[in-house]
Amino acid sequence: MTGTSGTARGSTEERILTTAAALFARFGYNGVSTREIAASAEVNEVTIYRHHPRKRDLYAAVLSAELQRVHLRGELLTRLAEAANGRTALACTFELISTTLQQQPQLIRLLGYSALELSEDLDPLLRRHLGELVEVVARYLEPWIQRGELRCANAKTLVLTLIAIILSRGPLRRVFPGDDANMNALFETYSEFCLI
Repeated sequence: MTGTSGTARGSTEERILTTAAALFARFGYNGVSTREIAASAEVNEVTIYRHHPRKRDLYAAVLSAELQRVHLRGELLTRLAEAANGRTALACTFELISTTLQQQPQLIRLLGYSALELSEDLDPLLRRHLGELVEVVARYLEPWIQRGELRCANAKTLVLTLIAIILSRGPLRRVFPGDDANMNALFETYSEFCLI
């Protein structure tokens, strides 16, 4: 096999994933067909099935590729590490998770559609990728929970709740159009519950 055909195959696969990600994020898993993805990616539908035998496999590949692009920003992690109290640590955690996930609005939509349209077969994929984020951030919150400054039995649960608040931003904006303060208000309400 020559390097050129390997490169062509890689670019075809990349074009399929990029196109599928955009369409799945816009219309959801059930809202787009592999035929539509093939047409938009300018490939034959058979080519998609050669790379991904089932539509669900394609969706999992798209989600995996998007999740692999999630990276925690160092300066926000440093601010969390240097927090002076539980309240500041909680606010830094929310900012860190919010900034991290909102850098990829397409990922937030894909996660939302995953929760609504797909079942537990994607859970291992989500646990593997988001689990790393949860583990890292939870380690920074654990001391505040142990000191009694944050009312929560488990730091991971706290991080997962903050992720859920961030993921609810889109649906909240549709229910309450033009009111961007909803996510911050939801966080503030949850913070009051968590703080002792």
